Amino acid sequence: MRKYLLLFAVCSLSFWSCNSKQEDPFATVKPDESRFTKIPLAGNFNEPMEIEVLDNGDVLIIERHGKLKLYEAKTGITTVVGELNVFPEREDGLMGMAKDPDFAKNNWLYLYYAPASEAALNRLSRFDFVDNKLDLDSEVKILDIDLFRGCCHSGGGLEFDSEGNLYLGIGDDSTPFESSNFNPIDERPDQPKNVDAQRSSGNTNDLRGAILRIKPNPEGGYSIPEGNLFPVGTPQTRPEIYIKGNRNPFRFSIDSRNGNLFWGEVGPDGSEDKEGRGPRGYDEINVATGPGYYGWPYFVGNNYAYWKYDFATSESLYQFDPKAPKNTSPNNTGMEILPEAQPPLIYYPYAESEEFPMLGQGGRNAMAGQVYYREDYEASDVRFPGYYDEKLFIYDWMRNWIFTVSLTENFEYDTMERFMPETHFEKPMDMQFGKDGSLYVLEYGTFWRANNDDSGLYRIVFSEGNRKPEVKISADQIAGAAPFTVRFSSAGTQDLDAEDQVKLSWEFGEKGSTSTEQNPTHTFEQPGVYKVKLTATDLKGESASSFIEVKVGNEAPEVSIDWGGNRSFYFGEETVNYTVSATDKEDGKIDPAQINFTIDYLESGYDLIEMGHQEEILSIGETYLNEAGCKACHGINNKSVGPDYTSVSEKYKDDPNAKSYLINKVRNGGAGVWGDQIMPGHTHLDEKKVGQMMDFILGIANPSAISGLPASGRYALDKTEDPEGFYMIQASYQDRGANGIPAIKTTKQLKLRNTRVSAYSADGLEGAARANPEDEHYVQFTESGSWLLFRAIDLSEINNITLSIMPGNTVGKIQVRAGSPDGELLAESDMLTKNSRPASGPQVGWFEVPFSISATEYFGDLYFVYVTEEPISIWSTFNLSTLHFVK
Repeated sequence: MRKYLLLFAVCSLSFWSCNSKQEDPFATVKPDESRFTKIPLAGNFNEPMEIEVLDNGDVLIIERHGKLKLYEAKTGITTVVGELNVFPEREDGLMGMAKDPDFAKNNWLYLYYAPASEAALNRLSRFDFVDNKLDLDSEVKILDIDLFRGCCHSGGGLEFDSEGNLYLGIGDDSTPFESSNFNPIDERPDQPKNVDAQRSSGNTNDLRGAILRIKPNPEGGYSIPEGNLFPVGTPQTRPEIYIKGNRNPFRFSIDSRNGNLFWGEVGPDGSEDKEGRGPRGYDEINVATGPGYYGWPYFVGNNYAYWKYDFATSESLYQFDPKAPKNTSPNNTGMEILPEAQPPLIYYPYAESEEFPMLGQGGRNAMAGQVYYREDYEASDVRFPGYYDEKLFIYDWMRNWIFTVSLTENFEYDTMERFMPETHFEKPMDMQFGKDGSLYVLEYGTFWRANNDDSGLYRIVFSEGNRKPEVKISADQIAGAAPFTVRFSSAGTQDLDAEDQVKLSWEFGEKGSTSTEQNPTHTFEQPGVYKVKLTATDLKGESASSFIEVKVGNEAPEVSIDWGGNRSFYFGEETVNYTVSATDKEDGKIDPAQINFTIDYLESGYDLIEMGHQEEILSIGETYLNEAGCKACHGINNKSVGPDYTSVSEKYKDDPNAKSYLINKVRNGGAGVWGDQIMPGHTHLDEKKVGQMMDFILGIANPSAISGLPASGRYALDKTEDPEGFYMIQASYQDRGANGIPAIKTTKQLKLRNTRVSAYSADGLEGAARANPEDEHYVQFTESGSWLLFRAIDLSEINNITLSIMPGNTVGKIQVRAGSPDGELLAESDMLTKNSRPASGPQVGWFEVPFSISATEYFGDLYFVYVTEEPISIWSTFNLSTLHFVK
């Protein structure tokens, strides 16, 4: 009722404004996705972090390694307009940016960064941004945050509210790995302090693990606004704190109308609940209508409680109470009894969420965008419609989706729906509405900690009437030696308005080089980086563009692994012959010793999806370093508490006994080699894993030392008992670059797994659902034609496939198809029913049915398609547990 009374009052005072609302044909009707156009503006960023959209349509972008870039709307050109000298290891660097509310007059820009010159702090400073340049000499320091340099969860997001208060989100600065991805509350005195988040997130006298709210002073420093969590002068507290109990509040926003604070909380990586330790990990979307404590490190998800765990004795003492959380850590300098823990708005684990199943499953990294109010933006042709009024935009960096969330009058969860579900977003990192009501989205790109070619800045515009064309651009190749011939395609470019047509115009980044063909071929004669642009214009003059970068002058190396056995499976203990090789056009003949070749065995529990930010494995040793939290004290190139790994590698690169010496040093501790700082022993670390860590470190200065494996030989596969363990075989070569084009690294991988494969672990599925009742994991086929996808499967030597099924009352068969759901039929089962159960053996539960597969050398993506002519209901589905590939 409050909303309707407010609307009536506004209408009485502003007749024209309400008429404008009534003229919006999509005020209450959801617009079709085709009315939104995602326009690429700039790309190829090196870890982009935050954006600020200026009133003229220009966009400021910060990169984690210290650069400030400016996209100019008039020219479409992106340039570097400032660079800070930052400490770029782990999650530190240049993390946050916000323009002053009065930016148009004072040109003040606030940056949160890790100064390379400071050992253990991150800094919030104000700079002048004048004539499209960042004036480094104008720096005015606002606030320094003491921390354990080089660890985790730096946070760094910056936002102003309508009152001129500046909010800063700071993570818990704590490693999760040594706590088995439960809550890090290790209080042992011989451990690094970053294993205890009670010293930060649970500490009312510490600025970490919090969202701060301050008022920057013109002369530097800040004052404390009224209404923070702890009034000025409260013992054992910091008055800057507005929200406490955060793990990593990476992206947040403030509602422009009511001041509510929304943030995404990036949760821990645990995948299962465990008695005596606590719940599995959850990501959260939170809302705060005022100051409060939000639970970490004692609670996660819907205030699910962790246990007080004694790491010295391995005893579980008691579960924490959300009504009165108690911080008894010796590392705590704040209050012992914390405020009552507030529950989240939305929460979801790696698996499918029971409460919010629409959010999907897999990796997760929750972030919060803005609450949209149509009348806050100018009445432009691209402004989002009133349908999205008062809705919160949330997004997930890992799952690549954007949702809009509707709240009740009490700011509780009501409903949510996917925004632009047919549009791909590649790791959305930040988003902001521009003055004209269009939405700018910053995408990080595919891989964590990489200069991704598919990173980008995009603008999403809305078309109420005539829609802009949709532009798709692709190329058969984007990097190669000069002269370089590329076949371009406009496939997918269209105009969704009935009877409308588009004209195409290509620009190849070379003066005078254009084309109006649908799919032109162009040869780039000279080395360089070319921005190829495709523009589509409809009959009414509306146009849209997309671009792709082509790098000419350096051909990517080719790497091959000649593996003598099956390239997907191991069949018990066996010894396999192998040879790896590499070729590169510019580098000439490649010495096999320059090829980095590794074979690593990973035990069950090592999940490629659930390993935090890791999305691919390129160095097992470095991954283990990340797990153990070693980079909290050692950077790759930058000295932290201990020496950087590059220096260690250089020191020991010619010592044949270096690996065994360093393993002993890590496990037993010591001091004196690099200074007086004592490194505690790490006897809890597996010795073999420590050895793989040392392989990585020693390989920095001497790449041939990374694995010790020659480019050809025989390898014994002797770990075959674990049904979920696997071998990762990798060969990589990085060329030397050529003609001004940077070096290109090519990696070839083979993953050898057990021949019994869980259907639940499929790489993709459609028309099927992953089910996990009562600790079981299987797949339900819910319609004819539904399928599972398994990538990179080698069928050589495979004679039959045995299915573990529970058909219920359904009837159907499984087809094996190559490359696509309707690709070449390689094999199929008989028609399967509950009567297919073997007469011998158990007569209840799951049962196995084999079917033969003709001899084939196929190696590629396999689709398992369920086909039936019978109806399927939610009460009776065809269920598949495992697939066993048999020689």
